[in-house]
Amino acid sequence: MSLFIEDSFWIFLVMTVVFGGGASFLAGRALARGWKPVSQVVLAMIPMGAAFRFLHYALFEGELTSLHYFITDTLVLLLAALLGYQLTKASKMVSQYPWLYDRAGPLSWKSKS
Repeated sequence: MSLFIEDSFWIFLVMTVVFGGGASFLAGRALARGWKPVSQVVLAMIPMGAAFRFLHYALFEGELTSLHYFITDTLVLLLAALLGYQLTKASKMVSQYPWLYDRAGPLSWKSKS
């Protein structure tokens, strides 16, 4: 058993990181656009992690019931979702409240003095 991935690094990279990360990034953006709390991002990634664990099982004969791989997949998806969420939220704060906030980087904003 490898530390993070199953049999093939490439399957993990393409399925979980590229496809799953892309879908999670977009889900994070959608939740930020709806002004949802970050807790909903975390909760939304749990079933998505289970879905991608199932895809690994169904398409590539991966281990379905491995808690270790489920946590690994879910953490990768959660990181992508949180990135999409924070990028979108920072952009919304600066664009919707330009008299209150300036951009302080791609992921944050600061109050105007």
